[in-house]
Amino acid sequence: MRIDGQPAYILHARAYRETSLLIECLTLGHGRIGLVARGIRRERSRIPRALLQPLLPVQLGWSGHGELATLTQVEAGGARFDLQGDALLCALYLNELVLRLAPRQDPHPHLFGAYGETLSRLANGEGQAWTLRRFERDLLACLGYALVLDVDGDSGTPLDPNRDYAYRHEHGPTVWRNAHDGVRLRGATLIALARDEMPPSEHLPSLRRLMRSAIAAHLGGGELRSWTMLG
Repeated sequence: MRIDGQPAYILHARAYRETSLLIECLTLGHGRIGLVARGIRRERSRIPRALLQPLLPVQLGWSGHGELATLTQVEAGGARFDLQGDALLCALYLNELVLRLAPRQDPHPHLFGAYGETLSRLANGEGQAWTLRRFERDLLACLGYALVLDVDGDSGTPLDPNRDYAYRHEHGPTVWRNAHDGVRLRGATLIALARDEMPPSEHLPSLRRLMRSAIAAHLGGGELRSWTMLG
């Protein structure tokens, strides 16, 4: 199989043998893929190594089958996002999320679009906490793990915006009774996330706890290294 001119982002790259790189990419039409960039660490490599940087839109070509294909082409696909400081840490968190949760060779065009839009929001200085919650929500939905955010998991009735709920994974929100129920969230907060409307800033920490709990459930109870840096 040979692919040319595929829109992509580099998620991660590391040295492989003496002259090559192993790269993980998120592509528009093929999902997350692994590629070997052979000989790219040689001084006179025909493929520009400078383009194989995370967070840079590129056009990739590759050939081969299986878990690792061979990179054959890389061209710039757009301007580099201006990401610095905390915004850069947030962007690297996106990469770790996709690497840990998205299976290889499983196309998700909506995830690709959400990823690029999130990088743009971070580069434009939009609120980082809300921007990350939106991406986490969309990532889980694209992978088939969508959260129930607008109805009671027990009764199926619409959430009461003025009531407190606990979130049970694979079940949804239920009326909060005590601390043993887990993450406590206002109904209005869950409804806002479902409607893509930013809730009051004081509600964002509970959304962060909810999303981390949901993501950890799909990591087998593990954690992401980025969580330590983001706090």
